[in-house]
Amino acid sequence: METKLEIAINWLPRYTGMPLEKFGDYILITNFKDYVEKFAERFSVEIYGEGRAMQAATNDDGLTIINYGIGSPNAATIMDLLVAVQPKGVLFLGKCGGP
Repeated sequence: METKLEIAINWLPRYTGMPLEKFGDYILITNFKDYVEKFAERFSVEIYGEGRAMQAATNDDGLTIINYGIGSPNAATIMDLLVAVQPKGVLFLGKCGGP
């Protein structure tokens, strides 16, 4: 049986298209692809995961942004998968709805 860590190590690159060594110590998660595009343009970095469930980019200062898509299940999934890179900090950037 695989451990949670082994699954995360396998699934994080599969979902984002980004190798684990490319993730920074600090993570911004968002539900807007435009934010990832603006980030990549601002820092002149590559976007990984085009055509995948999640897209990601990392700047030279070790800040990574990930678009997890839409929905609470996807937000929970990306948070669970980040155990693979053990970031020092994670911040949600976007908006969420409510009644």
